[in-house]
Amino acid sequence: MAVLEETPSAVAPPPAPPRRPGRILRHWRLYAAISPFYLLFLAFGLIPVGFSLYLSLHRWDGLGAMEWAGLSQYEYLLTDSDFWSSIGTTIVIWAMATFPMIFLAMVTAVMLNSAVRLKNLYRFAYFLPNVTSVVAIAIVFGSVFSTNFGLVNALLQAVGLDQIAWLNTPWGIKIAIATLMTWQWTGYNAIIFLAGLQTIPGELYEAARIDGAGPVQTFFRVTLPLLRPVLLFVLVVSTVTGLQSFSEPQVLLQNTANESTYSGGPGHAGRTMVLYFFQQTFDNNDFGYGAAVAWGIFLVVVLFSVINWRLLQRRDER
Repeated sequence: MAVLEETPSAVAPPPAPPRRPGRILRHWRLYAAISPFYLLFLAFGLIPVGFSLYLSLHRWDGLGAMEWAGLSQYEYLLTDSDFWSSIGTTIVIWAMATFPMIFLAMVTAVMLNSAVRLKNLYRFAYFLPNVTSVVAIAIVFGSVFSTNFGLVNALLQAVGLDQIAWLNTPWGIKIAIATLMTWQWTGYNAIIFLAGLQTIPGELYEAARIDGAGPVQTFFRVTLPLLRPVLLFVLVVSTVTGLQSFSEPQVLLQNTANESTYSGGPGHAGRTMVLYFFQQTFDNNDFGYGAAVAWGIFLVVVLFSVINWRLLQRRDER
């Protein structure tokens, strides 16, 4: 009698492990918590930036249909004498405001760091101009630099000098705007320098005194090298804000010329790059060319920021 051999049955594969949800699904609550910032940044940041680039390639008056212009707006921008003049005006005002402001902020920070009593009161007083409305500050400075009733001209007359039409002469306009910006940002940067000074170990100053270094040598050999990263930050931020100055000249000079709101005063002596952008966009209703001007301003700011960064970086390497 034949014996029937049993064929082994096929071995079933092991069950697949359960699929774990993706990282986004596992942490969806965290992503949902931070999503408002990114949604707002997308709506009011990236999309407008992308649209401005698209707009710069078209001609548009804000109401009718857009007309394709290609790179012709940028070609005209490179030959626009008014735009280059606004760049020169902006750079001059920025230089006149930034370098005195950094010097005064450094001196103020050193004095605040050495103060023993009422430190918090001094810090609040120096920081107050930065949180005050720029429009209010500009109105006050318009009175200070007024030709007939200004405080500056009153002081000049008190010492026997003639009055100066500050807001009606090219260099007077630049000095007034630069003074306003210096007053506004000195306290803010002094607080930043003060924070950097407080991170320097006191043992370094003691060692410098033991080696016979005086206050001036200590400042240039110990304090300033250790403050270089803070100085770089202040210089870059001051460059970005200074090259985008708008409210200061716009409010200070709006009643000094019988021209548009964004003219920059008599002879366009205070017309900065951003003022020129507003003039082309809202006075001339040329939104396409205004967008091209905005991208030109962006490139100028980036260029100057990189130059400042590289100059200080090279000094660090030395």
